[in-house]
Amino acid sequence: MKVLFVFYVPSGGMDTINRLRCHELRNHGIEASCLYYFWGAGMQNRADFPIYITNDDAEIKQILDAGGYDVIVVTTDHESFPRFRQLGYTGKLVLEIQGYGPQEVARSKLTEAVPYVNAYASALMNPSTPHITALFQELFPYIPCYIIPNSINSETFTYRQTTKLSYPVIAWLGRIDDNKNWREFLYIGHQLTHFVPDLQLWMFEDPNLGDPDQRQQFLKVVDDLQLGPRLTMHANIPNQEMQYYYSSIGDSGGFMCSTSKVEGGPLSVLEAMSCRCPILATNSDGVTITIKHNVTGKNYNLGNVHQAVIEGLNLMQDVGLRESIRDAAQHLVKTEFTPYRYSVNFIDMLNNI
Repeated sequence: MKVLFVFYVPSGGMDTINRLRCHELRNHGIEASCLYYFWGAGMQNRADFPIYITNDDAEIKQILDAGGYDVIVVTTDHESFPRFRQLGYTGKLVLEIQGYGPQEVARSKLTEAVPYVNAYASALMNPSTPHITALFQELFPYIPCYIIPNSINSETFTYRQTTKLSYPVIAWLGRIDDNKNWREFLYIGHQLTHFVPDLQLWMFEDPNLGDPDQRQQFLKVVDDLQLGPRLTMHANIPNQEMQYYYSSIGDSGGFMCSTSKVEGGPLSVLEAMSCRCPILATNSDGVTITIKHNVTGKNYNLGNVHQAVIEGLNLMQDVGLRESIRDAAQHLVKTEFTPYRYSVNFIDMLNNI
C-alpha cells in the first residue's frame, strides 16, 4: 500500500510528525511519501523517503500519476480534495487536523470544509484533540473519525547527558503568533527572575513563520521587561539536535513552558518528556492526554501568570517532585506514544476505508 501525506510547508511539528510516520510505516510494508506546497526549514532534517516540494498542478499530477497512491492524507487543506480529483487522482482521501489555533477558527474552518469533506473524504483524523473531535462529531456525523495520538521514537530521541549548565533555563518553542502565546511566557519568565536571579530564557522558533506584527510587539515586550540580557533566541535547530537542548534544560533545574492558548497534539511536549525535561503547560486541550498535574508535568490556568510562577518555582525547588515527574513523563512516552502503536492505529484506519 502507498500513502501520500500533504501539507503546506515542512516546518516544526508537521515536518517531524511526517518524518516519523513515514519511517515507521515502512516497517509495516507501507510506502509513504510527503508533498509540501512550499519550502520550509524542516528540509534540513534527514529523510530517507520521497519528499516533494511544489504547488504546480502539472508537477503535482506527475507525482500523483507516478506514485500510484492508495490513500492521500491531507493536513488542514480541505480545498485540495477537488484539486486532486481534477488532476486525475481516484484513490481515498483523508482529512487530518493537527490544530487550527483558536477554537473559533477551528469551527469556522471546519464549517467551511463541510461540503468538501462530505463530497470527497473517506475518513477524518486528529491526534486526540477534544474540541476537534467534538466538531467532527457535530459537523460530519456520517464520516468515520479516527483518533490517533502523535508518537515519538523514544529510543532515537531521548535523554542525552550534556555538560551541566551553571544556571537554570526555562524554554519555549513555537511561532511568534497569538495562539502560541509568547507574551505570557515572557511575563512568567520575568516574574520568575525575582526569585531565581540567574535564570535564563531560551526560545526556539522558525523565524520564517509567525506574524510580523506580533514580532514587533514581541521585541517591544522584551525591551519593556528588560529581558534582553537573559533571553536567547534559537532559530531552526535541526530536530535531532533538540534532544540535547531538552536534556540540558532538564538537567539545569529548569523546565519547558508551553503557554499555548489551544493545542492539538504537540510533539514538542512528547520530545521534552522523552528527554527528561519537565513541562509546565496551560490546560490547552490536546496537551491534557500527556500532562497530568504533578504526575507527568504541571498545569496552570491560561492567563494566570501568578499561578504559573508558583507552579514553576515548585517544579524547580521541590527536587523529589521534580524527579518523580521526569521519571513518570519519560515512562509515559516510552509506553503509550510509541511509533508501533501509531502504526497499528493508522493501518487499522487504512484497512477500514
